[in-house]
Amino acid sequence: MSLVSQKQVRRGAIRIEDAVKIYDPEGAHILAVDHCSFAVAPGEICMLLGPSGCGKTSLLNAIAGFHRLDGGAIYLDDEMLCGPGRRAAAIGPDRIVVFQNGALFPWKTALENVAFGPVVQGRLSKPEAFARARQLMADAGLGGHEDAYPGQISSGLRRRVEIVRALLNDPAVLLLDEPYRALDALTRSVMHEALLDTHARTGVTIIFITHDIEEAVFLGHRVVVMTARPCRPKRIFDIDLPRPRDIGIVASKRFRELTAEIAGTLDAEALKSFARGEKEGHAA
Repeated sequence: MSLVSQKQVRRGAIRIEDAVKIYDPEGAHILAVDHCSFAVAPGEICMLLGPSGCGKTSLLNAIAGFHRLDGGAIYLDDEMLCGPGRRAAAIGPDRIVVFQNGALFPWKTALENVAFGPVVQGRLSKPEAFARARQLMADAGLGGHEDAYPGQISSGLRRRVEIVRALLNDPAVLLLDEPYRALDALTRSVMHEALLDTHARTGVTIIFITHDIEEAVFLGHRVVVMTARPCRPKRIFDIDLPRPRDIGIVASKRFRELTAEIAGTLDAEALKSFARGEKEGHAA
């Protein structure tokens, strides 16, 4: 487990049971997710790794409530989010998504962006939201950037503002869809350590989609390697590296062993995905 205390880890257990997602069921019938089952423990950082287009984002969107399931069920803390009789989960502040592309309001300051949700939803007054936002921003190393507009700060800082904005909603689960994909390697490394610091403070459950094996191993408690479409777990790796982690761990023998083993598991699925793309390209 991480540095998060048992008192902090109080919620955020996700259980996925035989989840099925079909696009255009009456036409093309594209099976994106096929009887996918796995569980995420409260306070866990669970990394989802798989070929492009395999269905990882479809699964994440079903957890968030953006997509309906066509079979199976998803539970949060033993309460059904979606399943028989309720194919789409309700969208709520207990599950917050941070996407690849930024979603900050360019006409609002960083502080105003962070505080926006709870104020609009009526859950906090503006002074309460701003006070909490200032504290969270300070904790995340964003002190001094409160009055800056998104266009005035770096891409890495904008990503950090988005994650702090999500955390102000006090979610049970933070859903991250390749949030650092567009960042350079140095900025990504800084963001990884910042995310681990945030997790150690908050204990929030994190489900994180990535294509980067080293990112998955460095951040995760577990790495779930997904099959080529349709998506289901092929193998789940327990990442038995010590915490707290810092960048020096990437030079360790165990880190290299894990990345090599995961790469071997993922390679076969990547080849399947590539072959399917070639065939679909010829068919077109």
